[in-house]
Amino acid sequence: MAKGRKTARDMAAKAVVLKLLSRLKSGAVIIDDNGKRHLCGRPVPGEVIPKLKITSQSAWSEIAKHGSSGFGKAYISGWIDCENTDELTTFLRIIVRNLDQIERASTLTNKVTAPARAVLSKQHGKQDQKERDKKNILAHYDLGNDIFESFLDETMSYSCALFSSPKGSLAEAQKNKLDNICQLLSISPADHIVEIGAGWGSFAIYAARNYGCKVTTTTISDAQFHYVKDKIRQYGLSELITPLNVDYRDLKGTYDKLVSIEMIEAVDWRLYETFFAKSASLLKSDGMAVIQAIVISDQIFDRAKYSEDFIKRYVFPGSYIPSITALVNAATSGSDMRLFSLRDIGTHYAQTLKKWRENIELAGEKILNEKFGIEALRLFIFYFCYCEAGFAERRISDIQAVFTKPRFRDQL
Repeated sequence: MAKGRKTARDMAAKAVVLKLLSRLKSGAVIIDDNGKRHLCGRPVPGEVIPKLKITSQSAWSEIAKHGSSGFGKAYISGWIDCENTDELTTFLRIIVRNLDQIERASTLTNKVTAPARAVLSKQHGKQDQKERDKKNILAHYDLGNDIFESFLDETMSYSCALFSSPKGSLAEAQKNKLDNICQLLSISPADHIVEIGAGWGSFAIYAARNYGCKVTTTTISDAQFHYVKDKIRQYGLSELITPLNVDYRDLKGTYDKLVSIEMIEAVDWRLYETFFAKSASLLKSDGMAVIQAIVISDQIFDRAKYSEDFIKRYVFPGSYIPSITALVNAATSGSDMRLFSLRDIGTHYAQTLKKWRENIELAGEKILNEKFGIEALRLFIFYFCYCEAGFAERRISDIQAVFTKPRFRDQL
């Protein structure tokens, strides 16, 4: 279809989308469609009114049919654009802020499709879970380490940082986060830690270098595994860190403490009990674990676990964001671990994502290659804006939860 060419379907979709946007109660947006501007919503004093430019009429049908994933596809394809990504983030924040009323309109649809979703849920369990998990992880994490190096800091931490001040550097904030986890676990040189989800080795390397402990860390991403092996060798930490390329369900041994940093989002919600059962089995009777996780509110968890948004469709296939209650219930029913403490650090994630967005924009065309083209770059930019908006508006958050085994005793 030619750029800007209208069809009856696109015109009908445009009417639907504009009508929906006109109902925004907190915040306003401007839609520029071939020079014709539509002001939708109610402006908030002091908030910039973001402008979205339609560059292809195909955008209307994509958004009307697929919601957030359609909006993301339209941006990735260049069918819609904003003057800058700060403006795009503001646009998305306004949408997120008004999302509850938008979702209420789909209540009937959810009820009608509930039987079909139940059937799909049963079929899901018949598939090879480990094979599917491996495929999903490779789809994102094996894009190429150079892509992730372009926006992550020197620690290569791909999770929420802890900023001591708004002007702090990303590297400082990530080291703060890593040290905070070590402090939560009271790590000493006598400890042997098991980590589920190695990433690019940031925690294992930080803990071994700064606390002298042993760490066994695992990932099912081939690219991450080889990267971590090389880093361990470079730092001369082979005697302290053991990297593994195995599924967490296949881990063996008994450890003093356990760490898992934003890995549980890759675990199917039907397997939360399995995750906690395995974690508990790896710990000594007085052991403890820190689980850092992105979470969604309990009120919308049941609905969200069956839905497909932009993240599930284009960034992390097979991902599920848990709720706090879902995690605690799974730990209770699936293991002998108890929740000891919990801290919400979600406000820090919006700042983390903004830093990543700025870094990848700065890298720009330098990171483009045959595997990572302009659409992939736009995908990452939209992904960062989309998530930043979610955290900034508290639609989603991030927690550090400490779980303990029955014989754990706190030391004053």
